[in-house]
Order: sequence, then C-alpha cells, then structure tokens
Amino acid sequence: MKVIAIEGPSYAGKSTAIRHLRRHGCEDRAHIADCYVKQLGRQDAVPPAHTASAAEQIVAFETFMAVEEERVRTALASAMPFVILDRSVDTLLAHAHALDTLFGYAVQHRLRDRLQLLPYLRPDHTLYLDVPAEALALRRKTAGHTAAEPDYFLHEPAFLTHTRDYFHARAQPPISCEVTVLPADTSKDDIAHAVEALVSFWMR
Repeated sequence: MKVIAIEGPSYAGKSTAIRHLRRHGCEDRAHIADCYVKQLGRQDAVPPAHTASAAEQIVAFETFMAVEEERVRTALASAMPFVILDRSVDTLLAHAHALDTLFGYAVQHRLRDRLQLLPYLRPDHTLYLDVPAEALALRRKTAGHTAAEPDYFLHEPAFLTHTRDYFHARAQPPISCEVTVLPADTSKDDIAHAVEALVSFWMR
C-alpha cells in the first residue's frame, strides 16, 4: 500500500484538490482520507489551533492521533493499493514545531517518541502546497471568513513561517519519505490539476 499525502496551510487548496481527484475517478484506485478536522465531526471536538500550554498541545496531539488510528483501520480495510491523505501526521508535527519555536513548549520530540507507540499512516510521498501569506489572506477574505475570525492564528505570519520551515528546512526531517513542494499561488483549479498530475504519476 502506497500512501500519498497532500499538505499545506489552511486555504492552500487541499480540499479543492481532493474534490477534483474524487470527481475524476481517483477513488477507483485509492482510498481517500479526509482532513482530521472533518473526521472529528463536531466543531467543539476540534482542539484549538493556539494551545495555551505544552500539556494542552499534547492533549491536542492525542485527540488527532485517535483519528489517525481510525484512518489506519479504514485504509487497511479498504484493501486499496493507494491511500491519499488530506493532511498527515506531519501536519501535527509541523504545528508542534511552530508552537515550540514561538512559545517554547518543547513537545515535538515527545510527540515523535509517542508516534512510535501509535498506529499511523506514513506517507511515501507528500505534496506540499506552498502559498504566500498574502495569497492565503486574500483567499480567506474571498471566502467571507475575515469578519467572523479577525485573529486567525493559522495565518499569523510567524506561525506560517515555522510550519513551512518544517517541510522546507527539515532540521528534523518530516515523517514522510519524500516531500515535493508545489508553488500553489495560482487558481485553485490550476492547483487541482497540478495535484492530479503528480498523484497520477505516483500511482503508476
């Protein structure tokens, strides 16, 4: 079973790309796992993006890893040769890396150790959608969410920089075996077609 992950910041175009893959018959050959947040279902079950302490960050990780365990079970039961993930465990580690750097939580190494005891899907290939902060802010504004959430932590420049560095700088390598960075500041349709081309290549 080969695992392909699609990563990137909120509003990067991951969900659009996943919908495009589904519309074009990708599920005939691959099991597609939705984002953690969608799989948690209720909004009040989703941990805060900006946790208040190291302990709270560890609790958030464990919450998402319960979803990951279910993803593993479902992927194995599907018996498909390919799995496509809307975010992977590297999302959780990138988030922890950013909060460690910003607030000194120092939990990422503990989360990596914890991973060794938990079931999870390790991507063979990760496609990281790389979008500048200005483009992300514009997409969010276009979606009509700015007024409702004026302080959107996931788009704060420092947070974006450090999560991006996790995939780019790789001082601590991502869990994924291989990361491909795709500049994704074009239209979401263009991004979806580019993702489809790369996923098709990996699924040959």
